[in-house]
Amino acid sequence: MIRCRACGAPLSDVPLITIENMPAAAQNLPSPEERETEKGITVRLCACTGCGLVQLSNTPVPYYRDVIRSGGYSTTMDALRRKQYDEWIAFCGLEGKKILEAGCGQGEFLRILADYPVQAFGMEHKHDLVEKARAQGLTVSEDYPEREDQVFENGPFDAFTSFNFLEHQPDPAVYLRAVARNLTEEGCGLVTVPSFEYILEQNSFYELIPDHLFYFTEDTLTSLMARCGFDVLKKERINRDTISVIVRKKKRPDVSGLVSRRDQLAGEVRKLIAEAEAAGKRVAVWGASHQGFTLCAVAGLGDKVSCIIDSAPFKQGKIAPASHIPIVSPAEAAKDPADIVLIIAPGYTEEIAGTVRKLFPAGTEILTLMTDRVTQVGTV
Repeated sequence: MIRCRACGAPLSDVPLITIENMPAAAQNLPSPEERETEKGITVRLCACTGCGLVQLSNTPVPYYRDVIRSGGYSTTMDALRRKQYDEWIAFCGLEGKKILEAGCGQGEFLRILADYPVQAFGMEHKHDLVEKARAQGLTVSEDYPEREDQVFENGPFDAFTSFNFLEHQPDPAVYLRAVARNLTEEGCGLVTVPSFEYILEQNSFYELIPDHLFYFTEDTLTSLMARCGFDVLKKERINRDTISVIVRKKKRPDVSGLVSRRDQLAGEVRKLIAEAEAAGKRVAVWGASHQGFTLCAVAGLGDKVSCIIDSAPFKQGKIAPASHIPIVSPAEAAKDPADIVLIIAPGYTEEIAGTVRKLFPAGTEILTLMTDRVTQVGTV
């Protein structure tokens, strides 16, 4: 079974298309002396059954880490990149920021970026291309994003670019996650890939080449970005046949409210228990649920609560995880009743309070845990 290089799900059993006698590569062209030995190959275009990403099942070309460009020399591409830089730098507020081109070749586009009020850095795998870029006065490291824990030279960066390079990568998720690791918290990116929608619209089978392992649509590119820690802020088709996306690193969820509420409730419950102990009263919890288990454990109530009461027979006779408080039936709890019953069972408070009033003696206090506080329900 052949699996998707991006998400690991199986590729479709039947290829979308099989093409024979295809050129084995678009670079490192054979010489006339190789005429007798150089042969075409068969390529199979498949779709992932999981993420839907269309891709070749063939092995990558040996130079997939290298950025070899011819279009970088054209005035058309120069104008396109300048237009993109103008919009992207303004959109993301990147003036004065550190920007990395992750796969910069000999600096064709990095040289253009250096004209802007930003700090331009490049990364390239192929040694002679690195030397050519450095000879132009560009800051380029000889490296390639291939490990998620990789630390890049000159990082961290505020932004990155990747121009028609992602489709070459045998593991595009690792490439993107390595880049994301070396970005600041608000790091953003400008990424282009060939458009599979364009290929389908034009039925241009000749756009399929072994160098390009992946054939992205806007949807599958957005999906991959999301799985690799990026939100797509803007996407568009440029130059007829290319998808361009602006992305930003996903923000870590703000859990400060959870931390505050944890500390507040745990403190409130501990205070309640302490006041009860000082008054010679015992406290029982009603609700052997994950909410009750968590609060009892986090608040350190293991030896402070007489029992946890629950009506589910399969829970009775067990102990609460972490806090090890015994779990008993309502009838068993009523034999040696606590003075205070704290209900921790969202959605069942009134039903449980009614049962307490029936089984427990007069004077029993009934409390319940609301979203953000402990509230008095009443007294039996």
